[in-house]
Amino acid sequence: MSILESMKIPRKKNVHSAKRTLVRGVKNVKEFLRDELSCFDQLRMDNHTFHTLCRLLRDHGGLKESRNMFVEERVAIFLNILGHDLKQRLIVRRLRRSKETITRNFRKVLRCVLRLHKILIKTPEPIQDDCTDERWKWFKNCIGALDGTYIKLRVPDIDKPRYRTRKGDIATNVLAACSIDMQFTYFLPGWEGNYYLVDAGYTNGEGFLAPYRGQRYHLKEWREGYQPATPEEYFNMKHSGARNVIERCFGLLKMRWAILRNCSFYGIDTHADIISACCLLHNLIRREMIFDPFEPLLDTDFGRQFMDDDDDDDYINILETSNAWTVWRDNLARQMFDNWQLHRVRV
Repeated sequence: MSILESMKIPRKKNVHSAKRTLVRGVKNVKEFLRDELSCFDQLRMDNHTFHTLCRLLRDHGGLKESRNMFVEERVAIFLNILGHDLKQRLIVRRLRRSKETITRNFRKVLRCVLRLHKILIKTPEPIQDDCTDERWKWFKNCIGALDGTYIKLRVPDIDKPRYRTRKGDIATNVLAACSIDMQFTYFLPGWEGNYYLVDAGYTNGEGFLAPYRGQRYHLKEWREGYQPATPEEYFNMKHSGARNVIERCFGLLKMRWAILRNCSFYGIDTHADIISACCLLHNLIRREMIFDPFEPLLDTDFGRQFMDDDDDDDYINILETSNAWTVWRDNLARQMFDNWQLHRVRV
């Protein structure tokens, strides 16, 4: 039995109309997926990843065919809106669907994507003693990098003071952590034993390893051939190289999903769900796609505009400092610096 035959259509006189609508939906999906370039441009992922997402949403997210739309079309429309920040009236005109259908479908698919949280969220794994990655080998037991980024949003005038940033934008601060392979392990729109690498905006305290303040830190400060002169400078250089992974995650997230770059017309709660869904989709893409065409763009002027690599002006002092933690950081910095100098002498 075909999908068309198995679908429940209550009124016989509407059978032909429903079939025509479904056939139109098939044409829409074929247009999105006509080749890999079109698929990536329209849906922000390759064909394989798209079908993997549809399968997960069917099997675990509870997404089903509606009376007039297949799962593939429902997911494609959702991704197209996220990727291009399209207004729904444009989708209505392009795909010949009613605004009510587009709105209802967007909210339904959004809820289903959020149900994949346990499947798509990355489980933190501490750096092992035998790690040979030059960026990470000094940070044993580190479980990734943590930082915040601003996502603009639209709020009622009465709430604007709560969401106004120091630059005057109306935005929500999204706190997120990622693993060394650039998958999100935690995100919160709007800690124990192990620790996160954080920027200078955070206090160096239990579970949060921050760089030394008042020293060179950001990667762009090391691109002129400057050699570290102290343990603190060398520590900051290595710390910045490792922690940069969270900035690249944020960069990919905003570059891929245009809906996160501008003030969305969705409400605050829905916008928070959209941010969470984009993070989960980011993880799926990192797992499924062998090559991500967006990633090389991070090292261009276009990509760097989405990376908050110098946004540590707001100090976060809610964490308590720890003498033991400070001593441990000082000892680690000295060990790293001595090892580097010894290696330079041998070379």
